[in-house]
Amino acid sequence: MFKIPDNVSTHDNVFDVLKERGFIEQTTDDEGIRELLGKEKVKFYIGFDATADCLHVGHFMQVIIMMYMQKYGHTPVVLIGGGTTMLGDPSGRTDARPMMTPEEIDANCRAFKSLFDQFLEFDEDWKHIQGEGVLGKGGENKTPEPGKAICVNNADWLRGLNYLEFMRDVGKHFSVNDMLRAECFKQRMEKGLSFLEFNYMLLQGYDFYVQARDYNCKIEFGGNDQWSNILAGRDLARRLLGKDDYYGMTFSLLTKADGTKMGKSQKGALWLRADRCSPYDFYQYWRNVDDADVEKCLRMLTFLPMDEVKRLGSLKDSEINHAKEVLAFEVTKLVHGEEEAAKAQEAARAAFGGQGAMDNIPTKQAQIPEEGIGIVALMKQVGLVPSNSEGFRTIEQGGLLLNGEKVTDTKLLITKDSFVDGEIILKKGKKTFLKVTL
Repeated sequence: MFKIPDNVSTHDNVFDVLKERGFIEQTTDDEGIRELLGKEKVKFYIGFDATADCLHVGHFMQVIIMMYMQKYGHTPVVLIGGGTTMLGDPSGRTDARPMMTPEEIDANCRAFKSLFDQFLEFDEDWKHIQGEGVLGKGGENKTPEPGKAICVNNADWLRGLNYLEFMRDVGKHFSVNDMLRAECFKQRMEKGLSFLEFNYMLLQGYDFYVQARDYNCKIEFGGNDQWSNILAGRDLARRLLGKDDYYGMTFSLLTKADGTKMGKSQKGALWLRADRCSPYDFYQYWRNVDDADVEKCLRMLTFLPMDEVKRLGSLKDSEINHAKEVLAFEVTKLVHGEEEAAKAQEAARAAFGGQGAMDNIPTKQAQIPEEGIGIVALMKQVGLVPSNSEGFRTIEQGGLLLNGEKVTDTKLLITKDSFVDGEIILKKGKKTFLKVTL
């Protein structure tokens, strides 16, 4: 498991470290949170709705924040949303999320936990003890081991709720007028917001209350789109528990210099599992970020010291490519391990710079009939293009190389004799290489 090096920062308060790295966007109380994190070790939580069976790079930002907090002695509470996923978070959405079955959600929850195990060390013996009813106090079977995270699933306290009791004891504390002013609802009002989704804020607020009540969790973190939900939880915990030392903090979303979200490749989301996004493709994404985004990515997605981040981020012209290589290697190392990062780097250097072996570039085995196969059909078979029409367009626009030679004939026939030592190299556009084998 990766350990953050001690030289990552000169600060000894994690609030200052997160501020230095540019993570913090909004807080309910800057000085209050900084003082709390400096004087005691706290439990804090981040929620992850299980809408897919894999984490993506947007989740990875939150994971890195938990890793920082864990390094500085605080206890991360990873809340997997087996309950809230059944409603669907309207925050940042222009349409309703598709409904999922409990079985699908539970499978996704298990997949999430296995990925979190790659980045955080958990106290697997710690358990949350459920309270009786909506407001009945629960607890924990033990104090979490110092330096270890804990994991909970809000399905444990949400799926069995008595709705009338919940609305009487919790719903009465929410103002509809205030909720309608929240950003997470505003952008949905024109196209339609279902009452089902309208309940989401109540459930997320209840999550904060349950954890504050049962094991003294004091802070909720989240992306900047979660601000309204975090405020709702903080306020509910304060009101029902009669204490003021509950806080919320949001973090910048990972965006490009032009303001658009980062983490979408040509093949879709940048997933953290190798079978969903190969280490080579993952490496290549970061190797090809815009020059203007290099410093931000180094600051937020690596644990290099800030002096080194600033030095690399200040490189110009052709020298910035060295910074991009460092970025790609460091992020790939965090997600896939140092060995896979080294393989991806060697493959990229071989493909684009003529250095090293091509052994580690993405490889697909093709089924070649005895009579051969058309080049466009082969491109589609190995996943280089999603359709025949895109294959034809790629060739017509001069965007396909076969073993380094431009393909101009859309009807080119590929036979087994076309393969040299059982393989051919296809290059689509400037950045996509694929080794095809028999």
